[in-house]
Amino acid sequence: MSEQQDDCIFCQIVAGDIPSRTVYEDDDVLAFLDANPLAPGHTLVIPKAHHETLGDLPGDVGSDVFAALHDLTPAVEAAVDADGSTVAFNNGEEAGQEVPHVHGHIVPRFADDGGRPIHSLFGSRPDLSDDELDDIAAAIEDAN
Repeated sequence: MSEQQDDCIFCQIVAGDIPSRTVYEDDDVLAFLDANPLAPGHTLVIPKAHHETLGDLPGDVGSDVFAALHDLTPAVEAAVDADGSTVAFNNGEEAGQEVPHVHGHIVPRFADDGGRPIHSLFGSRPDLSDDELDDIAAAIEDAN
């Protein structure tokens, strides 16, 4: 596990310095209820080791985080009788990541919650040509 960051609230939760309502824990992953929930049952799933963004997260730890998300999502939905859930990561400050420690959100959704799909986060969609889309796809492939 990489070092914990003293000024990171999630690292402080992992260390037990700040209490949490833990719903899952193993050697590498911790999940707990969000202290400022968007819905009943809003759960955060984090690697115990401090990694700021998904790009900083080693693949094996990412797999562990996703496995916990996979197992917890139906459990969270069942616990609060949700109709579905939004599962998401805000990756980087510009994307709305408020705590610089990788964390996935499980936000239970209900038929009349007034929430909207993730597409609603964005304004108008870019008008991209086939050539631009091909160039972007190639750049992603090359960077991977």
